[in-house]
Amino acid sequence: MQVTRRAPSFEPCPCEPSRPYAECCGRWHAGTPAPSAEALMRSRYAAFVLCNEAYLLSTWHPSTRPAGVTFDRGQQWLGLKVVAASVTGVNQAEVEFIARYRIGGGSAARLHERSRFVLEGERWLYVDGEQRGTRR
Repeated sequence: MQVTRRAPSFEPCPCEPSRPYAECCGRWHAGTPAPSAEALMRSRYAAFVLCNEAYLLSTWHPSTRPAGVTFDRGQQWLGLKVVAASVTGVNQAEVEFIARYRIGGGSAARLHERSRFVLEGERWLYVDGEQRGTRR
């Protein structure tokens, strides 16, 4: 079982440090559905930073959802940049992003991904992603 790190509501949000967590991803983590694929992607990044496995699994489409999420306790997330977000069809969207991180005392690396999302009912769900030029 993974332990979720809690971000106090007045702390900066991991996805956008200029916004308080409570006014950004905190509300999505508390159960309010994210209003867009981009908001869901940002909240999932914040969930990775906070090791919030329950949120990640609940926002993963059942057709691709893993049994669990493993976190590397030595991994430090350094920032998120949304490159593009677009609606690609009825109830479908894609978000391209770059997430920077460091493991232990190593060099910074980046995860560059184009993620696919679907809207089911009133909830956006992560389906899968295609990595693009991820490098260390």
